This record gives sequence, C-alpha cells and structure tokens, in this order.
Amino acid sequence: MAKKKTNTDQPTAQNPLILRANRLMDAFAKSDEERDFYLDRVEGFLILVDLDKTQEQLDDLEAELGSHAERYCLIPKLSYYETKKIMEGFVNEKVFDIDIKEKLLDIIQSKEARENFIEFIHDHISELEKWQQFYQERSRIRIIEWLRKNNFHFVFEEDLDIPLHTMELVKENLFSSKVGKDVQAARKTMVAKAQSYYSNEALNPKPKRGRPPKQVAKSEMEPQMTSDIYTQVPSAVRPFLYIPEIKNATEVTFSSKYETRQDLVAHMRESANDDSRDLNQITEKLAALRQLTEKWHESEAKEVAAETAEELPKAPKKRIIPREKPKEKAEPKPTKAAVKKAPAKKAPAKKTPAKKTPTKKAAPAKKKAPTKKRIMPAKKKTEKESKTPMRRARKLPPKKTK
Repeated sequence: MAKKKTNTDQPTAQNPLILRANRLMDAFAKSDEERDFYLDRVEGFLILVDLDKTQEQLDDLEAELGSHAERYCLIPKLSYYETKKIMEGFVNEKVFDIDIKEKLLDIIQSKEARENFIEFIHDHISELEKWQQFYQERSRIRIIEWLRKNNFHFVFEEDLDIPLHTMELVKENLFSSKVGKDVQAARKTMVAKAQSYYSNEALNPKPKRGRPPKQVAKSEMEPQMTSDIYTQVPSAVRPFLYIPEIKNATEVTFSSKYETRQDLVAHMRESANDDSRDLNQITEKLAALRQLTEKWHESEAKEVAAETAEELPKAPKKRIIPREKPKEKAEPKPTKAAVKKAPAKKAPAKKTPAKKTPTKKAAPAKKKAPTKKRIMPAKKKTEKESKTPMRRARKLPPKKTK
C-alpha cells in the first residue's frame, strides 16, 4: 500500500482520510466543462469551482490552487465514450425486454443521451432499481481505481460500523497522536478497512457461493452520518466547499443537468403537464377546424344547388285531361216471339236418401307379434253385398208455365 504525499507545511493525518462515497459519486457525475471538482489530500474535503462566485473569490482560489498544487487533486470528467460504455453495459447485461433494449440503444446514439437515458429509465420502474444498483457498483469501482492511482489512504464512512460519538472524536483528533482507547480502537478498524480497498477483490467483487439467503423484506434505513469537521481549510477555499447531504446513493443522478433526483422527478412532472396541456390545445384546435370545415361544406353545397337550379330550364306543366267513362250498353228487351220459343225450365228432382244397411262392428283385433306380411287374394263380393235394395226416385212432371 502506497502512502499519500503531502506538503511539508501541512500536518499529517494519524488515520486514513474519512471520505463519503456518495459525495464522490455525485462529483464524478457532475464534473463537466463548466464545473471543476478537487479533492483535498490533507483532510479529504471536496472543492467545487463554480463560476457563480465573484471574480475576487475566483482569483483567490486560483492563487491557492497554484501555490499548493500537490495538495489538491482534480477529479476527472466523464468523457462521451465512458458514459456511452456505462449505458451500453447496463443495456447488454441487465435489460432483458427486447422493446426496452432497442429503445435505450436508440437513445444512447442520440443527442443528450445521458439525460434522455435517465428520464426513460425513471418512466420504467422495472428497470430503475436494476439501473441504480448497476450504476452504484460501476461508480464505486471507478472511484476506488482513481483513489488508488493517486495514492490516497482512505476509507468510506458508509462502510464503517463505528458509533457516531466515536466517529466524531476521530474526526476531531485527526492530527493528534495522543487519544483515548475508543479512538485508538476505531483507528485500528479503519486501517484494516483501508487495506481492503487496495485488494483485487475491491475492483473485482466475486459473487457469493452457496445457497442464497432467504428473501426478507428490505428495511429502508437511512445511514446516519456524522457532521463534517474540518480544521485545516484555507480562507480562500471556504466559499467553494462542497458538502451536500446525500443520505442514500439513489439520490445521486447520472446527469450533470439535475442536482438531485428530486429535481429530475420535478422536471419530468412539469414536462408531463406541458405535454397534457399541448394535447388539450391540439384537440381544441382540431374541434374548431372540424366546425369550420362543416360550415364550409354546407355553404358550398347550397351554392352548388342554387347554380344548378338556375342553369336547368323549367319544364312546362302538363295539362291533365280527365278521361270519359265508357257508356254501358243497354240489354235488348226480349220480344214476344223469343219468349214463346224459350223452353220451359224443368224443376230439379227431389232425391230420396238411400237406406243404410246395418253393419256389425268388428271386434278389436289383438296385437300380435310382428310377422311377415302375406299378400292375400281379394274376396269376391257376394250377391247380397253387391246388390243392395235401392228405391228409385219418382220423376215429377214439369210445371206448366202460364
């Protein structure tokens, strides 16, 4: 493990520098062309060089950084290829939905890829948790690599399991060698933890083997951090101290445009409201256009009907002549000679009803088993059956006409 290099004028720390991983993650994400971040080697505080300060303050800070260049280490900026590599790594390793994967790959190739990428993931909750875990792991590895490269002797406060009161005593007595037993024990645990960051496992964490643990509902407990205690901050650097309260890594965004996750969510809500307003305005405009087109069609139809009526000549009215009913022909009156020659009509003869011979009712036949039908010859009628006594009707003489 390499020791950190400090200026001879500055005191040396008696334990590893206590850094906050969430702050460093935020500084690595927001460092761009307009903002520069520096990490102090003596006490481990962060400096944000922001152009919003006055020119006098900027000149004093520039003089301090120039005179003690070995004390302040510039945090590198994320290049376009590094951000693209992080986003593509997440899509290829963690996204399994084909439609979402294709959409994210299209976003990565477009302008403002980081902002559009984050907004799209926040709209899909199923991918948000996976992205947060993936980004934290990648950022942690990148930060540890940079700290090891610049020979920092450090620990992350989020990884320490030390009581708050003892941690504050450690920060207060950072440069003193004579301390109590509690502080000495805390320093030993911090030194052992600092050595683990320089191991190969810190950069290449191996997956745990064996049976996976039982799934238990996660208790969302915010880690309690001690207050910042810095005693060796120059007066020119104090206006530029970067000490945000980031309690959870999920609050850190991947973009330099949004300060916190709350800003990102608020921006997305405003854009959604703007989109709904735009949609309402579009629907109102479409309804007005429909009314105008309907009125135009009605007026056009009336004009066409009037023009056609003027062009066509008026047809003369037909004169309807009522038809005369044909006269019925009068039947000729019969003459006396025709009356004499006409034969007299005979009266119809009265028919006498024939007497019916009584017949015996046949007894109902018993049902027999079905047998084959035999064709029997027809019986000859007897004389009694064939000859039935019939009375002849007497013919009456025709009536005489006068």
